[in-house]
Amino acid sequence: MTSPRGFFVTGTDTEVGKTLVAAALMHALRRRNRSVIGMKPVAAGGEWSNGTVRNEDVDTLRAAATVVCDDDATHPYVFREPIAPHIASEREGRPIELRTILASFATLAKRADVVVVEGAGGFLVPLNARETFADLATALGLPVVLVVGMRLGCINHALLTQEAILARGLSFAGWVANHVTKDMPVRAENVATLRERLRAPLLAEIPHSDRPDPATTRVEVPGDA
Repeated sequence: MTSPRGFFVTGTDTEVGKTLVAAALMHALRRRNRSVIGMKPVAAGGEWSNGTVRNEDVDTLRAAATVVCDDDATHPYVFREPIAPHIASEREGRPIELRTILASFATLAKRADVVVVEGAGGFLVPLNARETFADLATALGLPVVLVVGMRLGCINHALLTQEAILARGLSFAGWVANHVTKDMPVRAENVATLRERLRAPLLAEIPHSDRPDPATTRVEVPGDA
């Protein structure tokens, strides 16, 4: 079966491990001999380096790629402050435009078999005054991978995100249980509840780690990619 053009990785919240999962998925695709590029359309938070803002998430995705991209197609919008992207955009006077991101994706799609696109924060985080990351996912039309940060409240967040994904007619390709806290109470029961209620396969259950390595974190590739 022909590989999909890519995947859209979203999360139940910020700091739930989207970059880890996106990069781990890229490594899994590499092991299947797929050429792969990671894309972080909007990144907020970084430091100046050689006249540009360097972002850790962007660097992690770049390290996992099989194709070298020296231009900014992999990260069309990078802002200095680690705040909500639409607010960072307003403060820097750089509007986030959906068409710019879609054009960058089209460029990347010509360079690799698969493009793994990582969102920012949760699924409905605003891009600008009119559009959200859900609108971006819809415009891209990619299968969605949901990263669930396993902590108190995650069941509600995961089920609400599922509703938002399915309401837009998107393919819910799979989900990952990432144990972001060390001692979550009844964590096995929480994972079991999500397995019963999420209408997509569990692609990985990632144990808690202070320094997770995407290259050794195992995530199943959804479908036949």
